[in-house]
Amino acid sequence: MNKQYGGLNKKEFSSYADSQILILPVPYDGTSSWVKGSSKGPSAIIEASEYLELYDIETDSCIYTKGIHTLPHLNVKNSDKPEFVIQKIKAEAEKHLDKFIVMLGGEHSITTGLVQAFNKTYDEFSVLQLDAHTDSRERYKGSAYNHASVMARVRKMHSVVQVGIRSMAEEEKDFLDWDRIFLAKDIYENDEWMPRAVAQLGDQVYVTIDVDVFETSIMPSTGTPEPGGLGWYQVLKFLKAVAEIKTVIAFDVVELCPNPQNKSPDFLAAKLVYKLLSYIF
Repeated sequence: MNKQYGGLNKKEFSSYADSQILILPVPYDGTSSWVKGSSKGPSAIIEASEYLELYDIETDSCIYTKGIHTLPHLNVKNSDKPEFVIQKIKAEAEKHLDKFIVMLGGEHSITTGLVQAFNKTYDEFSVLQLDAHTDSRERYKGSAYNHASVMARVRKMHSVVQVGIRSMAEEEKDFLDWDRIFLAKDIYENDEWMPRAVAQLGDQVYVTIDVDVFETSIMPSTGTPEPGGLGWYQVLKFLKAVAEIKTVIAFDVVELCPNPQNKSPDFLAAKLVYKLLSYIF
């Protein structure tokens, strides 16, 4: 499936040569712990994007005119070891570093691959993680590249700010930078934390969004749901604040586990991508 993301009837804006933005779908969930199905997430988001209104009221913009081109789904098999998948992502992304890349997952392990690719372009950047889980085990189920270990890998390369956290393993707590963690229980009722979180980031920022950061009432379609998440407008307000002050170099949206009986979460993920692009551009 290689439909254009957004602007589906505006083909003059979606050629590779003329597009500033690339969508990289990575349908991988080989290390998922509980509910499988995030490998179907990229297709579900792209399908839902066909029904987006392409004018964004808040920013008074039509970001599709910047050109949004969807690459073919990366050819990964769930039988592949995650470290091989990460290398495939890195190799593919390095072909397109002159574009703005949005990666659609798939499970969270894939983030490492795109972060590694941007190491080629930037000496230093921060990684902003919006997530219910810290994902910071050194190893999980025998693998250092499991989705539950993704931020342990990323933290060895870059500083990390974690927002929306409400679940972790006991073994993780002594290895985390607590000054850079914003727990959901402390932030869900107020926005006072936002300037502090933004200030913890460097000038260039890679953003990784696990959709389980959202409250399960609006995002039930995820492999490891956690109660007590953040709301739609709170997340958008924070992302807008980041984009206004920092330079976002790329982002990913991961862990959507689509339910054919409920398309609303698919549309939320698609809208999230388009909104963040609107803030960035």
